[in-house]
Amino acid sequence: MPQGTLSTGSGNGTSPGLSEVFIAVGLTTRRCFSRGKNKVTVHLRYSFKVSKSPSLRVLPAMPPLLLILLQISSSCLWLGRGEVVTSFESSCPQFFFRETPPNDALEPENPAWICQRYENQYYFATLYDRSRRIPVYSAYLYQPGPGKRPKTWLVEPQLMGLSYPKTMEKEWTLLNYFNVTLEQLGKSQAVLQDYKNLTGLNRGHLNPSGHHSDSFSRLATFSLTNIIPQDEKLNGGAWNNYEQQIMMRRTQSCNTTYIVVGAVPGNNYIAKGRVNKPSHIWSSACCEVDNNHRKSWAVIAENDKNEVHMLTLGELEEVLTQLYGRDQVYLFDSDCPRE
Repeated sequence: MPQGTLSTGSGNGTSPGLSEVFIAVGLTTRRCFSRGKNKVTVHLRYSFKVSKSPSLRVLPAMPPLLLILLQISSSCLWLGRGEVVTSFESSCPQFFFRETPPNDALEPENPAWICQRYENQYYFATLYDRSRRIPVYSAYLYQPGPGKRPKTWLVEPQLMGLSYPKTMEKEWTLLNYFNVTLEQLGKSQAVLQDYKNLTGLNRGHLNPSGHHSDSFSRLATFSLTNIIPQDEKLNGGAWNNYEQQIMMRRTQSCNTTYIVVGAVPGNNYIAKGRVNKPSHIWSSACCEVDNNHRKSWAVIAENDKNEVHMLTLGELEEVLTQLYGRDQVYLFDSDCPRE
């Protein structure tokens, strides 16, 4: 464990009556941006001596190194990042086939484009509906792997305003270290309280943790900006079967698989009208077999029935166009086959 100490002192000060000025800073730390269970441990020792003369009072100035250490210790609190951006194309296009997000036919009146980042790496992208407090869709690369399911739920501070850190973090951290109130946080997004005491519903991932290969990418999916109120039988039944079994079979010949999964806003709400309950949940895939061959598929489910319907990509786009009642919906670049 690295340790460091900085000491500066003067036994014969040049200021009248100053007998001694002594500053000591001690640092004990573990890796700030380490992976795994390493946590930040910073101990600072800051001491000084001044003249005993009652006619002179010397206030110690905080040394530059101490300021740096305080900045480091503060920044270490924010290990996850979920950045609110102006567009996916300019910030995290890698999660979309041909770097082309769905067209604006799905865009809500009050949108937020979030590049979900953890440990300084992007893991997926989410278009978020600020007013309904649910995601419109999440886009990611299908890269499943073994591992434990995370238990930590995160929120997105920057939805409260761009002056807040570009981070995803636990509610507890925001409330206790950054003077954010639960009311303030809840105005911008869903919070854990919204999902308590539900009947027949639970927290449903659009981008599921099981579609990712390491603990950091799985934890990033536990942002509430990636969560909807989902029928609990559907979530644990037919939808789970699609996520875990059908997806595995469908992607066997795929070199790279791009996924866009979303939710259609419904007419009902939970949490006293705060969070919309989607009417439908859908998922689409564009698979690159090699440079010259691609395939696609899609599914949709009503959010009150334990049934998943298989569709072509083109069929899903037509269904969503009818459900949204706007312009024609396009989920992938035109080079992805619709049949």
